[in-house]
Amino acid sequence: MRRSRLYLPASLQSGREVTVEGERAHYLRSVLRLRAGAALTVFDGEGGEFEAEVLSVERHRVRLRLGAWRDVDRESPLRVHLGLAVAKGERMDWAVQKAVELGVACITPLLTERGNVVLEGERAERRRRHWQAVAIAACEQCGRNRVPAVATPQPLPAWLPGRRGLVLDPSGAALGALPEPAGELALLVGPEGGLTDAELRLAEAEGLAPTALGPRILRVETAAVAALTAVQCRWGDLASR
Repeated sequence: MRRSRLYLPASLQSGREVTVEGERAHYLRSVLRLRAGAALTVFDGEGGEFEAEVLSVERHRVRLRLGAWRDVDRESPLRVHLGLAVAKGERMDWAVQKAVELGVACITPLLTERGNVVLEGERAERRRRHWQAVAIAACEQCGRNRVPAVATPQPLPAWLPGRRGLVLDPSGAALGALPEPAGELALLVGPEGGLTDAELRLAEAEGLAPTALGPRILRVETAAVAALTAVQCRWGDLASR
């Protein structure tokens, strides 16, 4: 039987008792419906995981006892930094969730010329926190013990300097024709209407190779999943061994 998993951003240590409150307690009590004596896995996002047991379930808090720590690493050897044009509503949530499941190392939401979402100030920070929570939930589901960081949304030109990797472009080269990356791979996925010619030229000048994913035009969230799957199959931990 698969164990439930819980992310706790705290200093964890075997043998300690931990009190979980707020939304995390609600998640254990009302979503997972755990009761005293139930076993679960707890992780702090920095690598590895702890066995844990529910000691008590109260209305506003849940007490846990941490057991043995396990050095479990489910990270891909291919470190991918996804630059993702912001999509509306649940489409962005879905893209973030699936990117985490596919092993992305970090995500930066990007504001592009043809993007139809405006984010700035406190609204941008609220969305970042929301997407970070989506990433945490995806780690709890898929078994990752390191939580990818979701950066504050930023304009594309601010993200590009120093990046090396791929930019999705229907007129670009096939992925199979490109050499294996050295170090972190930047992967740029543009908005629904595509990147402008000027943005594509800027991305290429900064070191991103135009790359096509076949003859069809994909939606933002589909393109992100397809591209991550492709690079993980070619260079990462989805590759055949």
